[in-house]
Amino acid sequence: MLNKSENKLMAKTEIVKINYDLRSFKLENGEELRNVNIAYQSYGELNSDGTNVILICHALSGNAHAAGVLEKEESDPYSKFDLLKSYSKMFSNSPGWWDPLIGPGKVFDTEKYFVVCTNILGSCYGTTGPTSFKNDSQDSYASDFPHVTVRDMVELQKVLIDKLGIKKIVTAAGGSLGGMQVLEWAIMYPEIIQSIIPIATAVKHSPWAISFNHTGREAIKADPIWNKGRYSSQPENGLAVARRLAMISYRSFPSFGERFGRNISKFYDEFLKRSKYDIESYLDYQGQKLVNRFDANSYISITNTLDTHDITRGRGELEGVLGSIKIPTLGIGISTDILYPPSEQKEFLNMIPDSIYKEIESIHGHDAFLIEFDQLTAMIYDFIN
Repeated sequence: MLNKSENKLMAKTEIVKINYDLRSFKLENGEELRNVNIAYQSYGELNSDGTNVILICHALSGNAHAAGVLEKEESDPYSKFDLLKSYSKMFSNSPGWWDPLIGPGKVFDTEKYFVVCTNILGSCYGTTGPTSFKNDSQDSYASDFPHVTVRDMVELQKVLIDKLGIKKIVTAAGGSLGGMQVLEWAIMYPEIIQSIIPIATAVKHSPWAISFNHTGREAIKADPIWNKGRYSSQPENGLAVARRLAMISYRSFPSFGERFGRNISKFYDEFLKRSKYDIESYLDYQGQKLVNRFDANSYISITNTLDTHDITRGRGELEGVLGSIKIPTLGIGISTDILYPPSEQKEFLNMIPDSIYKEIESIHGHDAFLIEFDQLTAMIYDFIN
């Protein structure tokens, strides 16, 4: 998708209708989804053997737009709330969330690799999720959308990988929820994956991480517009509060201190009868920004997926499960990550036989995997070359 005249990577989301004939997509819990769609973006060209592939896995509120600038305004015709369109309007001139890592001459070099990023099952950007029309009706799943697991997300990705003619994946990389998918890929499809790069992630969700998600979900449900998930417009106040809370877990004490201090903003809070602090205005802005591009039921669905994530479920003891991963593994932690602290990364990586650990030094907390691109480039380049 490289536009040679502009020397710029261009991006376009493809929505693929997965044709199961008379079959359905069966979830880990036994429930079934029919008429499943999956959205993805790709960059570079697939070689004749289908073996030059980099798979990128995104986090909670991310999507398939990992790199490049969107070619045009996009749309999801299979959804009640067309949030793919909302996103493309908001970010029409903005590069994808991992753009500094993907493209010609970058660490995931699109002149060498075919890079693929899919939107996860349960999201709201083209892949089937709570906003999707149910069984070709004009009624969305909403809160009736079934519980999906990280393994379900990976299995749907595998369906797309097969449809694209991909035979081998050089490496799968992703942070946070993306890292959980990467680890599951290594266990579920070891014959395809040649290496993995899980970043700032976990093998099972901790009580600490669950507590943030639970409180965020309860904030959404407390919004008067929630209506048990059958809302006609987004429960904006509840979703915004959930996002503000999450942003606190994504950053760190020194990050907020350095950026905001106790500085006063230009905004006045009528309820508090005082001017807001910069940090309050920042959190309000982040909450509203998510409200403008995301769905509350999807937020609840994906945070439930995170909380029930457990790589050992039905497989045995943790040491044995991770010991079964025989491919080269680069685990990357973040020095100030309070959501998935470095100690957690080191502990599980010690159980993967062919693994190395690197650490991003940053004041930015969990979100450093979306910020510290120079460090990531150096670490990943050394690993895949």
